[in-house]
Amino acid sequence: MTAAPNPSPGDVDRSDPACRAWVDRAVAAVEADARRSADTHLLLYPLPPEWGVELYLKDESTHPTGSLKHRLARSLFLYGLCSGQITEGSTVVEASSGSTAVSEAYFARMLGLPFVAVMPAATSPEKIALIEFYGARCHLVADAGSVYDEARRIATEAGGHYLDQFTYAERATDWRGNNNIAESIFSQLALERHPVPEWVVVGAGTGGTSATIGRYLRYRRLPTRLAVVDPEGSSFFPGWRDGDPGTTTGRSSRIEGIGRPRVEPSFVPTIVDRMICVPDAASLAAMRELERTTGRRAGGSTGTNLWGAFQLVAEMVAAGRTGSVVTLLCDGGERYAHTYYSDAWVAGQGLDLAPHTATVQRFAATGEWAAAG
Repeated sequence: MTAAPNPSPGDVDRSDPACRAWVDRAVAAVEADARRSADTHLLLYPLPPEWGVELYLKDESTHPTGSLKHRLARSLFLYGLCSGQITEGSTVVEASSGSTAVSEAYFARMLGLPFVAVMPAATSPEKIALIEFYGARCHLVADAGSVYDEARRIATEAGGHYLDQFTYAERATDWRGNNNIAESIFSQLALERHPVPEWVVVGAGTGGTSATIGRYLRYRRLPTRLAVVDPEGSSFFPGWRDGDPGTTTGRSSRIEGIGRPRVEPSFVPTIVDRMICVPDAASLAAMRELERTTGRRAGGSTGTNLWGAFQLVAEMVAAGRTGSVVTLLCDGGERYAHTYYSDAWVAGQGLDLAPHTATVQRFAATGEWAAAG
């Protein structure tokens, strides 16, 4: 038998069959979870039929972890596994205000990996409890702007992997299809009266969802326009308006899951057709209007989406245009029982919902839009 040749000094082999076998099993487990999960519902929001406009809500709260971020977490884990950055025993770390960390904790537990979520101390207790339910550790910081560096530090010290949703969200998802959220929306609209919507409305959190949808629209050569809504105090709107990706506001958004103190690397401004800055009180008024109209409770980011969608629908009605608008129901309202649905919390934040409630109720009755100043 001929002995295997010794590697030359310029030949370095770092392959590890055991490590590769674990990654193979991990990818298969994540893929199997996706296959077991049914698609999320596309709900028709009740508008007067004489308007000739349909408003749809893509209900992302029905994912196993209850939010839109389940898709992102799955993509980030697959990206890390297939890039060789997550291996057996890796400590996985994320900077997150809540929902992304909930979903990532779910996948980390599935793969038997330790997970640390670095988040602002103001994150709702309901979200913290959900993250800990999946066996993760929550590391709270007083300064929301420090979550990135703190997450990177923890991952480095543990010899683990920083998922870094704010950098990799726009590249971890296949924007050309592969059952991404855009492909799912258009498949579900296929038999509707207006199967190609005039607008898709989404919030800017990581920037990943708007990047996926905006690129898909161009790839499929669809005339649908992308509107991004952004809560007050966030950096995305002024950064997009002024063409300055270095814009910072130095404050965290009260609307969890969207709005950031800096323009995140995953935000792709060149594919956004329109941006709408939404007051926090308006987001909560629209969120509560959803419950009043449909009986469904959702989070504040859904309210931000609805405020923008209502405005665009009103513009279509005023112009006599028929068609459809699609937005997202991002997560369930049970996570915000002690914040957004608490009148005491709202008052403590100095928010006055009344004028914005009047705006959405007038819209519902007449189709007219006259937002409070």
